[in-house]
Amino acid sequence: MELGVYTFAELTSDEVSPQERLRDLLEEIELADQVGLDVFGVGEHHRPDFTVSAPAVVLAAAAARTKTIRLTSAVSVLSSDDPVRVFQDFSTLDLLSHGRAEIMAGRGSFIESFPLFGYDLRDYDELFEEKLRLLLALRESEQISWPGGHRPAIESRGVYPRPLQDPLPVWVAVGGSPESALRAGTLGLPMALAIIGGLPERFVAFADVHRRAGEHAGHQRLLLSINSHGYIADTAEQARDESFPFVAAMMDKIGRERGWPPHTRVDYEAAATLRGANFVGSPDQIVEKILYQHELFDHDRFLVQFSVGTMPHAKIMRSIELFGTEVAPAVRRELSMVSAA
Repeated sequence: MELGVYTFAELTSDEVSPQERLRDLLEEIELADQVGLDVFGVGEHHRPDFTVSAPAVVLAAAAARTKTIRLTSAVSVLSSDDPVRVFQDFSTLDLLSHGRAEIMAGRGSFIESFPLFGYDLRDYDELFEEKLRLLLALRESEQISWPGGHRPAIESRGVYPRPLQDPLPVWVAVGGSPESALRAGTLGLPMALAIIGGLPERFVAFADVHRRAGEHAGHQRLLLSINSHGYIADTAEQARDESFPFVAAMMDKIGRERGWPPHTRVDYEAAATLRGANFVGSPDQIVEKILYQHELFDHDRFLVQFSVGTMPHAKIMRSIELFGTEVAPAVRRELSMVSAA
């Protein structure tokens, strides 16, 4: 199993400037590489409480400071972007990183990018469907002809540069839509399933839909990633105490926009249990929980978001260190023993 970190580079504190947050983010990616993690993902938002609106630019800066870690968007909001530019950006990243780039395409959990780039929210799903198919056509062929739709037509044009990887990996990010899981499977694409609340076992059906759709369409076994919130400290109590205020502040801010109830400590404690959604605890607890979910999903990748809210940089760095030096080796050891048996 690949293990990694993703972030949206939250900026909910006036004490941290955007410049400082980006500096810290590059240090976090560099540390993740140094401690042997497999993947680092950077998301895209167009709001004042998030720093990254151009993931490929940040990942390109990280490529110069890392050696082996894979660099992915998490996600690229494809519905409101131009697939040609997304492909070119990540092809460039792939060349700069010597073949470590990936695209995680999604529809986005916020809607600010749609009016910003002149798209109608009534076309939300149709935009993603059309642009995902164009993105896949771009990676299949150097010369592209496209009939157009929401995006203007393309008549026999070359798209450059071409990536080092052939094909450039494209994942589809899925939240709570079985239709999205079905589409990813039918297209033969790996799926990143976000589980940030509720009981994870309820999401097994999404993994099943994805795999069955892939099999029905004639594809070999498709890769699956589970993406969740978390925080690791030396003890479980320390992990919960240190992370809760920042997580609650962020979730309550979003909750006021969406009509969610306040995020209570009781809720947080429940989500940190073995059957809960969040990976908050000591290294041993996180190992146990990853292995528990692996029994549920048989997934190929696990990514955790440590930066929910403007968590102090030093705390995020410690979580990454523990993840890479204690959690990851234990998970790999346990899974290799299961595989050998």
